[in-house]
Amino acid sequence: MSDDIEQRIYELVRRYDGVYLFKQRTLTPQIDIDSDLNFEDAEAAALMEEFFAEFNVARGTFAIETYYPPEPSLSEILNPFNKRAVPVVPDFTLGMLIESAKAGSWLYE
Repeated sequence: MSDDIEQRIYELVRRYDGVYLFKQRTLTPQIDIDSDLNFEDAEAAALMEEFFAEFNVARGTFAIETYYPPEPSLSEILNPFNKRAVPVVPDFTLGMLIESAKAGSWLYE
């Protein structure tokens, strides 16, 4: 059953991951949706909406902004006197989706 869930999640992610000319990327639980797959926030949000619906997972405290914090404005970026902290973004892996699908609710904050 858990291998079935894992494969179904990989199939869902592949629908959002685009087309490869040569070799399709091997998906593993350690793959990060943001840094490895380079999903934009809108793509990740759409993926998660489908994930919650397809796997009947309760959203709990899930917020896409946790993994994709708001971008600073252009004036903040260009201001040489503005010392802004670099946001610490938690991992957002396929393993998190797999474990949450098995549990039936989002397990992470």
